[in-house]
Amino acid sequence: MLLTLLRTRLRPYLGWLGAVVLFQFIATVAMLYLPSLNADIIDKGVTVGDTGEIWRLGAIMLAITVVQVCCSVGAVYFGARTSMAFGRDVRRDLFHQVGTFSQRELQQFGAPSLITRTTNDVQQVQMLVLMSCTLMITAPIMLVGATFMAMREDLGLSSLLAVIIPVLVLCVGFVVSRMVPGFRKMQPRIDEVNRVLREQITGVRVVRAFVREPHETDRFATANGDLTEVAVFTGRWMATMFPLVMLVVNVSSVAVLWFGGHRVDNGDMQVGALTAFLAYLMQILMSVMMSTFMLIMIPRSSVSADRIMEVIGTESSVRPDPDPVRSVASHGVMEVDDVTFAYPGADEPVLHDVSFAAAPGETVAVIGSTGAGKTTLVNLVPRLFDVTGGEVRIDGVDVRRLAPDLLWGTIGLVPQRAFLFSGTIRSNLQHGKPDATDEEIWEALDIAQARDFVEDLPDGLDAEVAQGGTNFSGGQRQRLAIARAVVRRPEIYLFDDAFSALDLATDARLRAALRPVTREATVLIVAQRVSTIRDADRIVVLDGGRVVGTGTHAELLADNPTYQEIVASQLSAEEAA
Repeated sequence: MLLTLLRTRLRPYLGWLGAVVLFQFIATVAMLYLPSLNADIIDKGVTVGDTGEIWRLGAIMLAITVVQVCCSVGAVYFGARTSMAFGRDVRRDLFHQVGTFSQRELQQFGAPSLITRTTNDVQQVQMLVLMSCTLMITAPIMLVGATFMAMREDLGLSSLLAVIIPVLVLCVGFVVSRMVPGFRKMQPRIDEVNRVLREQITGVRVVRAFVREPHETDRFATANGDLTEVAVFTGRWMATMFPLVMLVVNVSSVAVLWFGGHRVDNGDMQVGALTAFLAYLMQILMSVMMSTFMLIMIPRSSVSADRIMEVIGTESSVRPDPDPVRSVASHGVMEVDDVTFAYPGADEPVLHDVSFAAAPGETVAVIGSTGAGKTTLVNLVPRLFDVTGGEVRIDGVDVRRLAPDLLWGTIGLVPQRAFLFSGTIRSNLQHGKPDATDEEIWEALDIAQARDFVEDLPDGLDAEVAQGGTNFSGGQRQRLAIARAVVRRPEIYLFDDAFSALDLATDARLRAALRPVTREATVLIVAQRVSTIRDADRIVVLDGGRVVGTGTHAELLADNPTYQEIVASQLSAEEAA
């Protein structure tokens, strides 16, 4: 997966990569030439006392050094641009892919894992690209070139390389083989820490209300300890690698000086050549160390690449039609025809053969006990899920055949859990209608019974909204979410238990204010309270995912046992209060 990810995402930057290879090649060749010039300065200048030769060769070395520095800077510049562009493109593709996911895929991966894959995993592969541009290209050129130049200086002494290089490779390979299992465990454990921390931050009020701080502290400590254990394990092996490599390097230097000194003493080798050979040995070992560093990064990057490609390669279960319907004749007609829906792996469907219809100007309510499938039914209309049987039609067309923009532009959804985005009240309501004027926003707030508390805020429409709207109460969030749907003026309103956090008086005022606005629209209300839906034109009663009654409040109250039971339980509660 790592090679696939790099090959596909780096293709647009082949020009920059070509520049990196060219600059790195020139810089490495220049670096390889310097020890040879230094040897000539010692043998042809210092030894014989030729100052002119020293100055001449020194000037050449200075010029080559300037070329090397310039090429190294150019290679790093293009390498950094390539890696940063690569990371940007992968994050963009992940973001857009996640944006196409239905609820099924979002539940499959989980928000903490998707966040980690978009941030930490991309960063790991991005760092590999950067290091590849600066180290991986240099290492083989330096290894081959330094070996050739060392043999050129003294072929007899070069036999030491046949021992030194395999020993170094074996030491590095042993350490890396111990580190790979740790890297494979690290990313899932980062996911777990992210998940626990996210839950605790989001549910901090619940934690404090039930005095669960010690339990949550232990839970985070467990996840944090598991991650620390893996990180320490891999860190210890990583810390072992460099002393081990340096031991081989230093022993190799002593061996070269020992045998090289004897060859100089015997007249088989000059002092300058020994100095150059020692420099080339250091370059050979440096190239092996650079390769080692890359070998450390590749296993972890490979795991990250697998996780990235898993997201990118996952097709949404809700796919747009290849030839979608982009216009319809009628507007606002909604039909649910023999709909059946089952979650993946479930033993039983959540919904069984559900059928009803709603036309513009009608309000249809859905009521039932907890787990009856009410929210699932609402989610099928905007295609948050796709039906497993039957059809949901808007304006006579199956929603699976409608162009997504046409479908979503028709619907104003207020979900069961009112969610607000970080920003301001104005920016949140403009999610419903980007070009909404202040007058339209205030009108929507007025209808949603939210005008009073917004006017009381010091900044009014520009008041800050925390992520998720946590700086507002549940009832205020619901009213702002309703205003966001109202400002859009859709053809179909979907209220998924959107009045549950409101008191009865506010609920009644809000519904009364909605009637003139929704007079020509289709309204589908899911509710738990009978008082919220008793005035609906038609009430659909769900029980165990099946429709067990349809009619007005009076009709159902007269002859539907399930509805009678719901009404009786709520009246009993009110009387008891």
